[in-house]
Formats: sequence, C-alpha cells, structure tokens
Amino acid sequence: MAVEDPGRAEVAKVKVTVYHATDGDPAASGPKALPVPADVAARLGGEERLRFKHYKLLGRDIKPLLRSYENWGEPLKPSDEVLVRFEAQGNADGQSAVLDLELWLARKKILKADARLEGGRPLYLLGPEWRGGRLIIAVELASLANPESN
Repeated sequence: MAVEDPGRAEVAKVKVTVYHATDGDPAASGPKALPVPADVAARLGGEERLRFKHYKLLGRDIKPLLRSYENWGEPLKPSDEVLVRFEAQGNADGQSAVLDLELWLARKKILKADARLEGGRPLYLLGPEWRGGRLIIAVELASLANPESN
C-alpha cells in the first residue's frame, strides 16, 4: 500500500500572467498577443508605475500550490525567458497564502521575496523593458474550483 506524501497536497492554484505595456505601437507586442479585458487594463492603469496607454496579454500559466514543495510558473511556454518559482510558507488555506517567490528572467534570478497573496488580488511586478515598453508580471492565488475565473 502506497503512503501519500502530505507535502504534495494541493492547497491552491497560482496563476502567473505576463503583460506587455507600452505607450507606443501596441502591435510591437507581436501577432500572438491578446487584448487585455477592460477591468484588467483599468486595474493596471490605476497604479502610477504601471500606467501605460496599451496593454497586451502575452501568456499565462496556472500551477498547483503544494503544501511543502516548490513549483514553477512558465507563462511564456515553450520559452523559459520568464519563470516564477513559488513555495508555500506556513499554512495556506486557499483564500490566502504566504509564498516564497522568485522571479527569473533569462535564467537569472532578479527578485526574491516573501509575498502574501489573497484570492482575486494579484501582485504586480514591473519587469524589464521589452519592445518599446515594459513587461508586467502578475502573480495571484486562483480558486481551486475555477482557476480561470480570477
């Protein structure tokens, strides 16, 4: 009889989204970039450092948050240019979690932080300059039942 590892229990989902923000030509995001919903654009534009004229969605990944193991979000598959490593710190209840969070760009760790995430409230990270604008990386706790809804 196999014994289940309690550390592998899925306590939530983590959604990592990469946006391209620019004041220039939005076509610079490339042909695969998708429009950003108006509510997301308004939320991004509401923060002075994230305020740009145009926003495009470049990629998204949803991964499980395991009780005791790290995981990696890869929003620009198959590229590994943007990676987010996360691991639960303490008790995560599906509504909120404290994460050990790392942002990796071009295989280099550029940010390490402890972050408290709550469902429906993404943490926005202003990334590097890219194609005449900036990358914005959003990390949020997603519902186990419906991770796409947040």
